[in-house]
Amino acid sequence: MLVYDLFVGLSGSHKISIMEKLTIQEEEAMRRIWKAAPCFIKDILATYEEPKPPYTTLASVVKNLERKKYVKAKRCGNTYQYYPLIEEGEYKRTFMSGVVTNYFASSYKEMVSFFAKEQKISSDDLKEIIHMIEKGRE
Repeated sequence: MLVYDLFVGLSGSHKISIMEKLTIQEEEAMRRIWKAAPCFIKDILATYEEPKPPYTTLASVVKNLERKKYVKAKRCGNTYQYYPLIEEGEYKRTFMSGVVTNYFASSYKEMVSFFAKEQKISSDDLKEIIHMIEKGRE
């Protein structure tokens, strides 16, 4: 999955003007950081199934996430503890906005229609989604 260069407002107390694209490996590590935070590299590595990536590879990926301002490192003795600077929901909203803008002419209706036509979503699923939306408005 790709994240598109979009304007993002405030993330907590940290101002982020552009959300940089994540590689597949960075996105995977980020999902694990959101679940385990605050965490150390060894904590993130423990969440992977075999074959696990090498420690040094994962450390490089997390360092890239820090450079891209997705995570912050806090020194703890001779190692670092990491915590996210961007909330998972914010990332998802930005990603989905980019997909809708770039592939569906900024129309969520077009996106849902596409998935329905491609038989990736059933009529029952659509009804359930409508029910969830209506329930959320109450």
